[in-house]
Amino acid sequence: MADAPVVACRHCATLHERVPIEPGAVAMCRRCGYALFRNSMISPDGWIALTATALIVFAIANYFPIARLNIQGMSIQASLPGALYLTWQEGHRVLAIMTGLFGFWLPLTQLFVLLWALMAVRARRLPADFRHGMRLLRHVEPWSMVPVLMLGILVAIVKFAGLATIQPEPAIWAFALLAFLITALSRLTAHRLWRHAEDAGLVPNAAIDPSAGGPVASCESCGFVQSLPSASSPVPCERCGARIHFRKPDSFSRVWALVIAASIIYIPANVLPVMRVRTATSDGAHTILGGVIELWRLGSWDLAVIVFIASVVVPMTKLLALMVLMVKHHWRGSVVQRQRTRLYELIEFIGQWSMLDVFVVILMTAMANFPGISQVIAGPGAASFGVVVILTMLATMSYDPRCGWDRRAGRRANPPGHRLKRNA
Repeated sequence: MADAPVVACRHCATLHERVPIEPGAVAMCRRCGYALFRNSMISPDGWIALTATALIVFAIANYFPIARLNIQGMSIQASLPGALYLTWQEGHRVLAIMTGLFGFWLPLTQLFVLLWALMAVRARRLPADFRHGMRLLRHVEPWSMVPVLMLGILVAIVKFAGLATIQPEPAIWAFALLAFLITALSRLTAHRLWRHAEDAGLVPNAAIDPSAGGPVASCESCGFVQSLPSASSPVPCERCGARIHFRKPDSFSRVWALVIAASIIYIPANVLPVMRVRTATSDGAHTILGGVIELWRLGSWDLAVIVFIASVVVPMTKLLALMVLMVKHHWRGSVVQRQRTRLYELIEFIGQWSMLDVFVVILMTAMANFPGISQVIAGPGAASFGVVVILTMLATMSYDPRCGWDRRAGRRANPPGHRLKRNA
């Protein structure tokens, strides 16, 4: 195993040889079943083409309006930048910054860094700041929420379908395509780009002998596996310079602090109105559940169910699941620990979808901006709910699933390496 590249499972720390696999295949961890890496059927040139296309579509989606709305002879064009600017003008700056980052700046950063990194690997000449770019990409990846934004656009349009004449504009089709492209490009992670650089011979491989003894850990930034002098002493990564910890420091206390804070803020997020709707005949505030009921009343029961799941079920599931993982942390066998690992993967997957209602509020402020006829103003509940989403995502990132596997036989050590299992 000393001559083969080594990868460590992110969820149980088991070491594996990184052997070649067929295009479209997935390498699975033999111990916990986590997907270690995939061999895409798309070539590097294909990834470059997809990223460049996504940047063009991104420009179209944010330059053109999403929809044109007409009420009583008045007409407006709603766009994402316009919605963010209007929210800022109304004084809801935290909400504008939050949604602007997740729906505009961070997806744009992700696409630029991806294109830059792919071009560098293709040219077989990595710039000196490649490692910094990959660190930035790793931090940006979970917060890029274009698919959630696209679903928010659909919900906002349905809510206004009975009040105004809506004409789709180019941006709505661009956002639909962009959501698809961003979802595809999300498979091209920072760790995957480092592996492309390894295969091209541009960076050193991790090829250690786990039988030599001593703690072994992988770099969170680049996936490089190396030996540590001790389990309690972090060291700089030999490849990218990031600090490597044997396990995430203070994981237990950080997760509990974030979960408790999110649970407290979750109360005003549901009690306070997320938006205030003014019309010529009424003026009322709507909570999250109020918005779900309104969608159901309008006949859009499918979207009502989606919003209810994303805005009520998902946050509660994340909070309860994290509490279960933190309380039930004793070793109960490999089968139970695998179930806990699957639960953690579920929390990771659903993390950003709770942001749906926040995007809906932002978009409705732009779509209903008809002075004297209708107006939607963001409420304090929207910002509170956005903070809950951020806290639960940070809690998920702070949790270390490897610690559960460490508790087997009371040891904190890496198990012996295995050959990779190949799955199609």
